[in-house]
Amino acid sequence: MLNNSSILITGGTGSFGHTFVPMTLARYNPRRMVIYSRDEMKQWEMAKLYGDDDRVRFFIGDVRDKDRLSRALKGIDYVVHAAATKIVPTAEYNPFECVKTNVIGAMNLIDACIDQGVKRVVALSTDKASSPANLYGATKLTSDKLFIAGNSYSTANDAHFSVVRYGNVMGSRGSVIPFFMSIADKEVLPITDARMTRFMITLEQGVGLVWHAFENMVGGEIYVKKIPSMKMPDVALAVAPKARHEIIGIRPGEKLHEQMIGAEDAPHTYEYDDYYKILPAIHNWSQDPMRIDDGKLVDPGFTYSSDNNTDWMSIDMLRTWIEQNREKIGKI
Repeated sequence: MLNNSSILITGGTGSFGHTFVPMTLARYNPRRMVIYSRDEMKQWEMAKLYGDDDRVRFFIGDVRDKDRLSRALKGIDYVVHAAATKIVPTAEYNPFECVKTNVIGAMNLIDACIDQGVKRVVALSTDKASSPANLYGATKLTSDKLFIAGNSYSTANDAHFSVVRYGNVMGSRGSVIPFFMSIADKEVLPITDARMTRFMITLEQGVGLVWHAFENMVGGEIYVKKIPSMKMPDVALAVAPKARHEIIGIRPGEKLHEQMIGAEDAPHTYEYDDYYKILPAIHNWSQDPMRIDDGKLVDPGFTYSSDNNTDWMSIDMLRTWIEQNREKIGKI
């Protein structure tokens, strides 16, 4: 599907973009890959990685700017929406800015994609959008709802919108593994709460889920990959086995456990071999055979949370992954 196509990724200089772009260039050989973001320095640094590859283009712009988005989307077939204000405490202390990017930016992108005749859009979401307890999660839940509803507005132009939802992305910039690695030589590592658990997904798995969404979507689906969990003290032990742990308390807006599917979504959630699919409650789309395909409806009251997961990553497994990926952890 993505072969010889034009693809644009918003927020493309972030951790996801640095993995999505080379993997997609290698597998699908798109005609054009446009990295859309507002940081010229990050674009300049990223451009050096691709040298004379004329498939890769860079476009300075902000998702808050609808006119600039419309210009960038001319001739684009597929869009990955990765731009967001993501750090939980930052969103709590800068709520207006978070709403402008995560909500208004989503609305701008949906409108521009419909107007420019984009075929398919996949928006990246977060576990924090499920039963949100912080502003970041609330804005991403709103964004998810906007992208789902976008399918109602786009019937004449045949644009399709879907969402993929992730938990903790292993090794991504600003996440817990590179943070622990940066202070691994200390005698004490700070742990917010000894009971805390997190999902563990690699960037490569995240890219694979986006590819699957492009291939599988009818419109309005939220895709949730089945991934393992870890307890936060075990993450610290994998990084620095000799360090003591100091409990420092949960940060503003932070959850004890990550949840990607809440009980309120269970009546519309279907299970597949390696992922779940939450279907829209609107327009009876959750009963649509094309969207359900060969999925099995989950049990009433089902939740998918990092503490009730049946798949757990061991300390040794994480330690092996760290050794195999040490050079790139926290770099992108």
